[in-house]
Amino acid sequence: MSELAELPVVVGLGPVDPDLVSPVLGGSCRFVPEPTEADLALALGAIARADAVVNREFLDRAPRLRVVARTGVGVERVDLAAATSRGIAVVVTPGAGTTAVAEGAIAMALHLVKRFGPLTSLVRSGRWAARGSIPVGDLAGSVLGVIGYGRIGQRAGLLGAAFGMEVLAYDPVSEPPVEVRCADLRDLVSRSDVITLHLPLLESTRHLVGSELLCHVRPGAVLVNCGRGGLIDLDAVYAALQDGRLSGVGLDVFDPEPPKHHPLFDHADVVLTPHLMGLSRRATAATFVDAAQGVLDVLTGQVPAAVANPGWEQATGPTTTALEAT
Repeated sequence: MSELAELPVVVGLGPVDPDLVSPVLGGSCRFVPEPTEADLALALGAIARADAVVNREFLDRAPRLRVVARTGVGVERVDLAAATSRGIAVVVTPGAGTTAVAEGAIAMALHLVKRFGPLTSLVRSGRWAARGSIPVGDLAGSVLGVIGYGRIGQRAGLLGAAFGMEVLAYDPVSEPPVEVRCADLRDLVSRSDVITLHLPLLESTRHLVGSELLCHVRPGAVLVNCGRGGLIDLDAVYAALQDGRLSGVGLDVFDPEPPKHHPLFDHADVVLTPHLMGLSRRATAATFVDAAQGVLDVLTGQVPAAVANPGWEQATGPTTTALEAT
């Protein structure tokens, strides 16, 4: 048996580039990008993409698992309670995609405000003379309302400010700085020309943007969702777009994914991307590197940079590290 075959196993759950994670794991672990059931039975660590389901049934198939590193921050498909009860750390990578997602949100807003979609169709169809019929807006001098003022929301605010936008913010978990803080969601949407969502999906945030809130939106506002698909009620958003309360909608996230077709998708003032704004070339590389480092940290007894289930280590004893125990 080769020395490589004897190394502890770390598996990929979904497409994970071995060239990015293997150098981080170094000679400590053997990375298996397409694991078999036998590989899962041996695995001490896993690097999981967003659509990978890590539930009790999966954990039963990987009884030696000590750490799951999620490429991103969403853990809706990870059973945190089951992982914690088994002493499995669920590592997340909150910083890697921050700039990429924020850039995507502002790019969507710019696309919609500048009406790139309808204007492209106009030129393609030879309707140059009708160019005056499509009003083009400005980001400068407008108001950006950021819902969810964590890392990504703050970065989106900085980018909006660079365009000359006034920035407002609301966060149900932690209050934004007083200079940008809104009293509540109704206050924010009534004052914002562009609304961008950067919240996790919780029971309290599901369909946060629905018919009731959209009654108070500033007429002609643009709505962008690069957070979680379940934050918005698609039917309510479509109705607001049809009657002019919204002038444009940008979506990078859906519920479920991939989504079923919705009439909103066919509207000329909608831009859609398949949950890729956080997966630019640089962000993807950084996410994989951070995930691999998180796996290695846990397996070598170090403190990982970010975990979704604090207290996971209480289910294990202060004995040897996972690598030493192999």
